[in-house]
Amino acid sequence: MKNVSKKVVAALFSLMLISYACNEKNIDLDPLNVTEAAYFKEEVDFDRSVLAIYAKLTDFYWFNANNPIHGFWQLPGDDITTIRTEAFEIFATMQPAEGKLGSYYRTAYQLINRANTTLQKIEEDKTVYKTPNLKNSHKGEALFLRGMMYFDLANFFGTSPLIIKRIQSTEEITQPNAAEGALMDQAIKDFQDAAGLLPATWDAANKGRATTSAANGFLGKALIFRGSIKKQEADYTAALAAFAKISGVSLIANFGNNFDAKDENNAESLFEFQASQPGGGDNVWLSNDFDNNIGSISAYWGLYENHWSLFGGAPYIATKKLLAAFEPTDPRLPLTMDAKTRAITKYVLKDQKSQSGPGSLNNPRLMRFADVLLLRAEALVMSGGSTADAIGLINQVRTRARSMVTGGTIPANYATTQADRAIVMNWIANERFVELAGEEGARWLDLRRWHLNGRINLATWDFSSDRSDFAISLPKNLYYPIPLNEIDLNPTIKQNAGY
Repeated sequence: MKNVSKKVVAALFSLMLISYACNEKNIDLDPLNVTEAAYFKEEVDFDRSVLAIYAKLTDFYWFNANNPIHGFWQLPGDDITTIRTEAFEIFATMQPAEGKLGSYYRTAYQLINRANTTLQKIEEDKTVYKTPNLKNSHKGEALFLRGMMYFDLANFFGTSPLIIKRIQSTEEITQPNAAEGALMDQAIKDFQDAAGLLPATWDAANKGRATTSAANGFLGKALIFRGSIKKQEADYTAALAAFAKISGVSLIANFGNNFDAKDENNAESLFEFQASQPGGGDNVWLSNDFDNNIGSISAYWGLYENHWSLFGGAPYIATKKLLAAFEPTDPRLPLTMDAKTRAITKYVLKDQKSQSGPGSLNNPRLMRFADVLLLRAEALVMSGGSTADAIGLINQVRTRARSMVTGGTIPANYATTQADRAIVMNWIANERFVELAGEEGARWLDLRRWHLNGRINLATWDFSSDRSDFAISLPKNLYYPIPLNEIDLNPTIKQNAGY
């Protein structure tokens, strides 16, 4: 009898479980974490998706657990040097297995993936957006940030994959190299589209987000780069049209304030990386990708200031060539470097650190109006425009510099009567050298495109490196190699020539 009762109870219990499990109310439970299907139900969800694209910029600028990758863009030119072992300056030692190379490449494509995902979701939405123009603004931001990545990939890697749609299958993972010039063409298209969608300004709570002027600034720059490399006069003319649409920006009175955390997102700034720290603290040994209240979204300038976080490694310093390019009484000189030691002073302000110590709250300025003025001057010269107008633009930058000193006379204006375009182009190149030194790889990208244009020859160029083993091989070193990890995982991609 006991055995029979046990069997009956077991059978009844089994029936109860089956009945409970088959009840739709008990099956249809919410997942433990938010899924994509449950997301993008409110405008704020789209806003967070856009902010996630911006957040990926952190991986370029943070301390990165004592492995910062800043040398990728700061060292190849002739403005910054170091005596430490850095493949980005000693071109002869650059290999596809270089870890920092892979970090840059991976971060760029992660940002592109976030932009593509957000763009797909925006296009799919038919009901969520209610706020006027918000959908356009979000789309413009995603395009702008993707355009920045393709501009950089075009300059540094040349023909890496062009991915403009969200990858959703294994077949789409291994994409081949883009056609020559396709990455820059895409950057230009993204900037053009973004310029027509982005707002002129944001409210105070959203200051620092991309604007139509930022998009037009980057559009003009990309057009000039393509015009330089392909020798297309039409690109210079188109760049001038893009620059003419920029509004609400101007040179600020003090050059040095452009590198001061107390004057971020000022009237001269078109776009910056927004360095900050999470609410729980800035832990520069721990990345922060929305899963912790503590991590790092700060910037890092320790490479310039010989900070203790280098742990005895050599800092990045100005080259002797850069020092010689300044007139001794140019007010920009002490705000750029220490003339005795060549230590970089841009961005190095000790009272602007996060609580971590190495991390800085000082935003890297990714495009300033001074850059735009000098690019406009170049576009005028190269498109057959007025040399007097071009010189006037150079003089605006020089006037701002000397005006920082009461009664200052250095640097003096150039004569607007100069009609020799080669001379005026040399003036522009020299002004870009001293004005933009140590900023966002500006010098190397200028040298590279001017070499491809035929204006200079990098094979015989004085890079003014502090290293005795400096070497460059052309055309090989006009591009970095595709990272080894990408070559190993992607059988369709081809390595850049010479590596």
